[in-house]
Amino acid sequence: MEAFSNKNKRPFWETKSLAEMTPNEWERLCDGCGLCCLTKLQDEETDEIVYTRVVCRYSDLSTAACSDYENRSVNVPSCVALTLERVAEFDWLPETCAYRVLYRGDPLPEWHPLISGQSTSVQAANIGLLAIPVVLDQDGLDYEDYVIDSL
Repeated sequence: MEAFSNKNKRPFWETKSLAEMTPNEWERLCDGCGLCCLTKLQDEETDEIVYTRVVCRYSDLSTAACSDYENRSVNVPSCVALTLERVAEFDWLPETCAYRVLYRGDPLPEWHPLISGQSTSVQAANIGLLAIPVVLDQDGLDYEDYVIDSL
């Protein structure tokens, strides 16, 4: 009897809903782009959300990763945890965000590390914090001076 071949097994993100994923699988969906760490502004009249080039001071500008991920919500109380219960609210995240992509029922892009097998594929595709000139958040910044036209 032949052993089961892993090459015929479909990856977890193709066989499970977001609700069925383990905490580890959920975390692995993140492509590490860091765009969720950009400061966003919301228009009070239209509710439109725009991104700025201002990034959280805990963002590592050489990797786009959080330098203190485990304590992110303590360090930055406004840091939003991306949880299954709030996935429908993630419309403020970039269209390329894997959580939004899978929530819509679309396939992950070719540059996603789970597809490419390379952690550097996001940067190579010119996606994320490393693809734009960001500014670390600091007192006195006028965020409106750093609005990005589009991501």
